[in-house]
Amino acid sequence: MLEQRIQQHFIDSADLLYQGGAALSKPLSQAVQALLACVTSGGKVLACGAGVSGLLAAQFASQFVNRFERERPGLAALALAGITDDPQADTRQGADPQAFARALRALGEAGDVLLTLSPSGESAAVLAAVQAAHEREMSVVALTGGVGSGAGGAVGRALRETDVHICVPHERLPRVHEAHLIALHCLCDGVDAQLLGEQEVSA
Repeated sequence: MLEQRIQQHFIDSADLLYQGGAALSKPLSQAVQALLACVTSGGKVLACGAGVSGLLAAQFASQFVNRFERERPGLAALALAGITDDPQADTRQGADPQAFARALRALGEAGDVLLTLSPSGESAAVLAAVQAAHEREMSVVALTGGVGSGAGGAVGRALRETDVHICVPHERLPRVHEAHLIALHCLCDGVDAQLLGEQEVSA
């Protein structure tokens, strides 16, 4: 029984990633172009997310600055300090829904890009960061999740036409996190391919 349950996780994840490739390839391509335009014009990418999403944001920034699969000059990226992903985070001691927004106002400049991750799209801290980025005349690449009319949550509704919304069509947070990781890899690889050419990378 337990083995079947474990296998089902792999099946569900594989199904989502297979279907997501077709659904997300266009916004991912648009996001690559936004990131590329930013860093090649002297801008930087500021990434943020709460909890697990914060770890993914930090991984993305590290791969952007250092390398993904090929050697290249470092690209300007910074992960903003993480906070809890607890749904009650905004009312618990130590949680600060303005943490990302304050960092954005201190570090963000016109022409920079804010990359956010929020599986539900309802993170108050991420929403505040999006609003702060708009104040600083930054564009936003938002990775969210969900299905139906509520897909993307408050973060999705706050985006402008010039922003890029990458919404994973699933409601389970672990599945969305998995798809976000692949999406971030696509962004890193896409930028590298545009800068270095589309040579195949050996396994």
